Amino acid sequence: MKRGRDKKKEKKEEEKNPLHVEYGVLSNVRYILKNMVRADSHILPIIVMGAVCAPFTQYLWGFLSKLIVDRVTGQDAGESLAAVICVFCAVRLVTVLMQTYYNGNWWRYIDVRMKMIQEKNLKIMRIDFENLEDSDVMDCCQKAERAVSNNNSGPEGMMREMANLLCNLSVALAGLFILGVVNPLLITLVVDFWLFNRISKADKEQVWDALSTWWRKNNYMENITRDFAAAKDIRMFGLTGWLMHKYRELMAERFAKEQIHQRLWQRQRLMTCITMLVSQGLIYAWLVYAVVTGRMTLGGFTLYISSYNTFAGAVWMFMRGIAELIARSREVDDFRSFMDFDGGDEDVGGIPVPESADYEFTFRDVSFRYPKAEQYALERLNLTLKAGERLAVVGLNGAGKSTFIKLLLRLYEPTEGEILLNGVNVKEYNKHSYYKLFAPAFQTVELFAFPLAENVSMQPPEETDCAKAEARLRDAGLSEKLAGLHDGVHTQVLKVIYDDGVDLSGGERQKLALARALYKDAPVVVLDEPTAALDALAESRLYEDFDRLIGTKSAVYISHRLSSTRFCDRVAMFVDGKLAELGTHESLMEQNGKYAEMFHIQAQYYVEEVQKNA
Repeated sequence: MKRGRDKKKEKKEEEKNPLHVEYGVLSNVRYILKNMVRADSHILPIIVMGAVCAPFTQYLWGFLSKLIVDRVTGQDAGESLAAVICVFCAVRLVTVLMQTYYNGNWWRYIDVRMKMIQEKNLKIMRIDFENLEDSDVMDCCQKAERAVSNNNSGPEGMMREMANLLCNLSVALAGLFILGVVNPLLITLVVDFWLFNRISKADKEQVWDALSTWWRKNNYMENITRDFAAAKDIRMFGLTGWLMHKYRELMAERFAKEQIHQRLWQRQRLMTCITMLVSQGLIYAWLVYAVVTGRMTLGGFTLYISSYNTFAGAVWMFMRGIAELIARSREVDDFRSFMDFDGGDEDVGGIPVPESADYEFTFRDVSFRYPKAEQYALERLNLTLKAGERLAVVGLNGAGKSTFIKLLLRLYEPTEGEILLNGVNVKEYNKHSYYKLFAPAFQTVELFAFPLAENVSMQPPEETDCAKAEARLRDAGLSEKLAGLHDGVHTQVLKVIYDDGVDLSGGERQKLALARALYKDAPVVVLDEPTAALDALAESRLYEDFDRLIGTKSAVYISHRLSSTRFCDRVAMFVDGKLAELGTHESLMEQNGKYAEMFHIQAQYYVEEVQKNA
């Protein structure tokens, strides 16, 4: 039995995300309070005001009922009933106004959560690129997103529970003062708290934590079924049945977890009903006995009944609130675990890259292996990109070309070896300063729901030179497209925000990527197969035009087609993650190796033009 428990514990530890941290309730309370004060300085005083008002609004009418019953039965001949009612109404009016103001500030909790979401989104955009391909990081991010996904979970849920706890505590303390007894209710509530907390913890671990990967899968399935880009394939290849099968498998996984969720809470609700029934039976029996024996007036009985119900509700809500606070604290753990993860988003270290007329990059025995991969994607690479040089990087898909670019751009850091910039390890430089050296154009071109000019500049409107953006679009071969747009470079892109937004074809997107690279005007231009949507001859002509436009800048052309090799100074041929050949186009053709073989295979696109220029 013990061995079975140990194995279960070991398996649980293995499944736990290594990035997850358990901070504890008190630490999370301080964290949430700090965020509340930073986001809204008025929120804490308002919560305190609500706690002060709560006992008055809960117990006031119980006292009034006692005074009325005692006067009517002749058991109390004090001040006039009208004066008492007037005083009570005045107090009630003041507390109701304060309580109304308190209840009307619910939006402040949402405001704090929205600001925390902004911080989370900022972190996602700033963490090192390589972390976006790490499943542990993405699961951690998914749990953080879920923690701030609604009003009642995670940080906002904890804020609301803290406010409710303070109100219920003030009501419970006032009830203890009024009743002056310790009754079986407290024992019942302690049992209920213990059970609720245990079930809540089990629910999170067995259901919601276990579903963290499920959420990513579900988001993908929901997005792919409504993605316009995938719609053609779904219809033309009849993917509806297959996708629905995959979706049903996902739903079955979710349903199994929901069954566990329901069984856990049904058990808790049953135990709560039984313990509360026993407790209330004992309390009512004691009150009836006190009235029958003359130890309590009818007015006192009325006060005790109303106060007891209020007190019982407040104590029950307080104990339940503590359990809920602990449950929300576990969700705050999820949020903080991601926010405290050192993903490189606070990379302010390193020196700025010094300005220079020439930048030379040297790969020295560089190897790279993707996270959790067994094989190297790039192995023992020694290569120098000289200042002002045109370097063509070629090879079949999966040869290591894009990995080479990611390392050059510092989207990844080498697993082994080092990359030097003018003789200095690039790790010595501030990463964001280093990024400014490059004007990249990637194979997959993302469009943003901004005006076309801002899609070129990749800068906010006030920092965008629209005339320059238009010139770069024309240089990239989009003159005809511009002529057909109703607002020129001010035309909105995509229909996500504006109904009159325009989309671009695959070839147009890739020309836009070239326009972005030209607009940035950085010392080093990197083209990572941005023209794959064009035919080979169009790609060759565009590369040659683009090469003239960048002047004396250094340039790296990546392609599995050989459009760029003849006008480049050198060609680097990658095979299976290794640099197989390096030289000029002519020298590699003379070697009659891998490059020559690849060139001859593509000869139908190039031989005629090569002979023409010979």
